[in-house]
Amino acid sequence: MRETLFNWLGQDLGGACTLDPFAGSGALSFEALSRGAALAVAVDRKPELVRALDAAARTLGAALETHCSDARAFLARETRSFDVIFLDPPFADPQWERLLPAAAARVAADGALYVEASRPVIAPPGFAIVRGDRAGQVHYHLLRRSPGGAAAGGQPGGEIGAC
Repeated sequence: MRETLFNWLGQDLGGACTLDPFAGSGALSFEALSRGAALAVAVDRKPELVRALDAAARTLGAALETHCSDARAFLARETRSFDVIFLDPPFADPQWERLLPAAAARVAADGALYVEASRPVIAPPGFAIVRGDRAGQVHYHLLRRSPGGAAAGGQPGGEIGAC
């Protein structure tokens, strides 16, 4: 799925800013950095995972910003826009009705929202699913703003690396 995702996004993420609110191992953030992203923000609620991400970033000299926080709380207080947001919450209780709009609000005007879920998702207002597939029990989707959809927070955006 990761290979498909980065084929959808394009191989070069030069200058992009990414957010992974359920970072876990940080694989998506590190992959984005390896493809030229200027900054990857990784959030996880488990302190041991955040420490491991910090250590890996130092070893690699990677531009990884980490936060130990609940994803929903982080999204509620974050004000930056991101070129790509990777939304891969635990399947047990993702609370999509709150999570999708909160993440969508942080997507830059020309940005993308990648979503993995146990079932197909419905795009939030102002977004459309532009790619989607299924692998086993995992449904994965790439969402972008619909034509005429407002930029994050109603602000102009679209410049890669504007976070």
